Amino acid sequence: MAKIIVYNNDTDRMETYYRGESESMPYNTNGTLKVREFRGSSKSNTLWTEKRAMQAWNTQRYLYGKPIPVGYAFKRPYEGGHGSQSQHYAGVAFDVGQRLSNAERDALRRSAVSSGVWGYVEPANLTPTWVHFDRRRGTPACSSGGYPLIREGSRGAYVLIAQDDLNTLGYRTGGLDGIFGKQTTEAVKSYQRSRRLGVDGIIGCNTWRSLQEDVVGTGRTSTTID
Repeated sequence: MAKIIVYNNDTDRMETYYRGESESMPYNTNGTLKVREFRGSSKSNTLWTEKRAMQAWNTQRYLYGKPIPVGYAFKRPYEGGHGSQSQHYAGVAFDVGQRLSNAERDALRRSAVSSGVWGYVEPANLTPTWVHFDRRRGTPACSSGGYPLIREGSRGAYVLIAQDDLNTLGYRTGGLDGIFGKQTTEAVKSYQRSRRLGVDGIIGCNTWRSLQEDVVGTGRTSTTID
């Protein structure tokens, strides 16, 4: 049984669901995306995503008109397996089609581009043996791309990433809920102070880079929250 935290983009609220591995993901229609498929290779009991990512999947699956085999979707930062600011850690990215033929992948990639529902579809020259698409949100804090700036009052999957990072490093946020409250702000300030970053409680480009470099692929710790 997985605990699935979903940011509802329409209501600006965090929602929690409990689903078995063979059950559909929250906001998934017609059973086209099971929990086990979204989980991919993650071993975590807690998963997260955003409603609009699930809606984008629904549209993509409808337009493509047949099953889309999922290789990788969700990962927690401490599990690693992707780049330092990968959208997989936000639970809004899919690497699919590994078992399809080249022609089938090309058709799926064209469908993803033409659908208009994804924030990014990876070009074939970068991922020739799978198709990557994601429903990223916000303006990247770094000019090179990545996650958006978040601060007290922010909500969503990117807040969950930050809270996961901070707790894994021993800077307690008071929970793993996707809500950037006062305890998360104080945890950010303590972390920034320890890394000689600007102490403002805001997670912008430099703090994101530092957090992810410190956590990605290092494994869970005694202070990681599930």
